[in-house]
Amino acid sequence: MKKRSETLLFITWAVSLAATLGSLFFSEVLRYTPCELCWYQRIFMYPLVVIYGVSLIKKNTEAALSGLILSGVGGCISIYHYLIQKVPAFQQAGDACGTVPCNAAYINWFGFVTIPFLAGTAFIFIFICHMMTIREQRRNA
Repeated sequence: MKKRSETLLFITWAVSLAATLGSLFFSEVLRYTPCELCWYQRIFMYPLVVIYGVSLIKKNTEAALSGLILSGVGGCISIYHYLIQKVPAFQQAGDACGTVPCNAAYINWFGFVTIPFLAGTAFIFIFICHMMTIREQRRNA
């Protein structure tokens, strides 16, 4: 594995770890109860730490292909969740979530940064880094 691919893989792993620790901070330290869509985002984010960590240790990005799929689907969920919070036409869909409504925003930094925004940014960043890793490998093959 080339140094650039290894660096991209490390960055991908670090972002997934930061996102996982951030979500745990919000729920376990700040005591924000996750809504249903937040749980789905966690289901797609948490395995990425293990997938990219193992790929980094083995220096094999082929083992991380499932991470590309998980980050793509998780990103779509995050975008939908963000739309529920910020776009009036979608906000009524957020009322249907379980005990915690999905349209509630625990944080709203700068008027647009919410928890789904943070998760979506991480998913998109992970997806792009993984695509760059694939392109780098094809270029070196």
